[in-house]
Parts: sequence; C-alpha cells; structure tokens
Amino acid sequence: MDLRSFIARKPSLAYNPQPMSTTWTNILLIKPSSLGDIVMALPALSALRRSFPRARISWLVRPEFAPVIKGHPHLDEILHLDRKRLGRAWRHPGAFGSLISLVRELRGRRFDAVLDLQGLFRSASLAWLSRCPQRFGPVWRREFAHHFYTMTVPAGPEWVHVIDYYMKILEAMGAEDRRVEFVLPEKPAAAQAVEKLLSRHSIERDRYAVIIPGSAQVSKCWPVERFAALAERLTSQHGLSVVATGSGPERAMIEQIGERAACPILSLAGQTSLPELVEVLRGARVVISNDTGPGHIAAALERPLVMMFSWSNPLRVGPYQRPECLVGRDLSDRGMAIKSTNPAHAVSHITLDEVYARVVEQLKAV
Repeated sequence: MDLRSFIARKPSLAYNPQPMSTTWTNILLIKPSSLGDIVMALPALSALRRSFPRARISWLVRPEFAPVIKGHPHLDEILHLDRKRLGRAWRHPGAFGSLISLVRELRGRRFDAVLDLQGLFRSASLAWLSRCPQRFGPVWRREFAHHFYTMTVPAGPEWVHVIDYYMKILEAMGAEDRRVEFVLPEKPAAAQAVEKLLSRHSIERDRYAVIIPGSAQVSKCWPVERFAALAERLTSQHGLSVVATGSGPERAMIEQIGERAACPILSLAGQTSLPELVEVLRGARVVISNDTGPGHIAAALERPLVMMFSWSNPLRVGPYQRPECLVGRDLSDRGMAIKSTNPAHAVSHITLDEVYARVVEQLKAV
C-alpha cells in the first residue's frame, strides 16, 4: 500500500471502551515538544510506570527539552528527535540519512506499544515507521495523524482537558492506575547552582517572586509596563524580591521591565539551564506567568501561581485542576476549541488590578 492510499483509508480500529488486557513490556512515548506540552505529558509517563511496572519506557523528545525529563524515576531511556535537521530530510542527503538512522533505531528497539501524545503527522508517521504492532494516539483532526494508529480515542466533552484525554488513551492501552501525578525530581547540582546564584544577590528561598514575561508567541505577552507595576507592588506590599526568567532573546524585554520598575529586578534571562529553571521556580514564593512552558512547570511543582490566558483555552491546556491560578476572559466558557479568535480574549485586556488581586489570593492561601 502506498502512502497516499494509506492516508486515504479509515483507521483500522476505533476506540473500544473495553480496555486492552495486554501487559506491555517495551513502550515508546512520543512527545517531542513543546516545553509546556511535555510537562503536561508527565502524568501519562507516571501512569504508564504504575500500570506496567516491569515495562521498559522510552521517550522520544527534542534534544533541547530532554533535560526536563532526564533522570526521571519513571523513565528508562531518552531518544532524541532533532526536528530542525529531520525537517530537511527530503532536500538534504545528510538529514535524510539522520531520518533513516532514527527509523532504524526505533525498529531496533522492537517496541510492543507506542503512545503518541503529539498527534501530528511527523510523530504519527514515526510511530508507524517503527513497525510497532500497537500504536495509540489522539484524534486532533489535523494532518491525518490518526490514520497511522491502530487504536484512536476521539476527543469528547467528557475529557476536555488534554491530561484527562491522555488518561483516556491510557485506559485504552489497559492502564489501570491513572491518577494524575506530576514528578519533577530535584537535581542536587542544579539546586546548588541556583542557591549560589540567588545568594550572590541576597535573595532567599521562598522570599522572592518569579515573573515570566516572555512567550514563544508575542500575542500571549502581557504588556511590560504592567509587569513593572506588578513588580513594584510585590516589593512594596509584600517585601518580596523579584526575579525574572526567560530565554536569551527575551533579555531585552526583561530589561525594559527593569527600566520601568521602581524596584530591583534580577534578570536570569539566558542564564539558567532547564534543570536550574525548575529549581528557581521550585523555590519561589509566587510565580506570575504568561501562558508559556515555565508557567506550566510552576503549576506542576504546585507553586502559588498566577497564569494569564489569552488565545489558548485554559479548560484544555491550563494548569490542571487549578482554576484559582487563572486570569483572563471567559475562562470557563470556551467549549472544546484549543484556541480562541475572539478579540475580547486578547492578553491586553487583562488589567494590573486583576492580576494583583489573584496574586494576593495565592499568597494568602499558602
């Protein structure tokens, strides 16, 4: 069967409410990106480990995000997916060779179950190319990905949040213990590095607030002048130091916040590894974030958190079962859509007073 005919066919198996009784011994979890999505896939990893304790579990991930899951107690192996290089596979001989090598590596592992939580053409096709006999995945209705699975679970209003949806897919795999658990183990070297970094600036653990003003999508970024005003209130009203995190390219944005704020702001933009970023967030008194990956790390760590949502639907991709963390418009009335196109949901409509009021609630709740 050629690829065109394969994609045109209907999936061979639809979702069967009766879970499989197979005990898997060699499982591949595919979730290459992004940072926030990987964090939300962590409960699926832990549920796999609890349900299939003797299985070997591997995770296919982009190299830049691998440090988040490296050393995870429920994971046996990390496999790297170099998206940029493999994206050139059809026009660059070296990249094509890398693709062939990856496919051979996947086939050599002889997985007996693949769980693809990315649900896009690239990830689903790799699941198929692995020659694994049982392939499970979501039905996003994008890129024909669901045609590559042997069993799919259609999205439904019974499991709106993606984590609940993942657990329904695990149910189809036969996983019995589907409790939602986020495991982000502390890494001593990273914790020590963060302690030294903060102590150089006389900042104590649990006596600082973290602001996360950046995002991969500019339209998700709350205005810098409001972050500056919020930083002033955190310092003057609560006696908290303010630490700003971000990537190297976000350094200029954080500098703008510092120039507008009448209080010191420690910029860590581009200065921490991913494990160190986790430890910075772990020690925070409160975290205020745009809808971006580090904010989801703070949620997974159960830190007091305020997260601003604009186009993304928090019912689908917000901090799991933490509505007290959310700020935005129509937060509980957006249905099943992942993203909104309603101009009223723009992040610019979120006021300083709204965010500060939520911060105060979070601080009082601790």
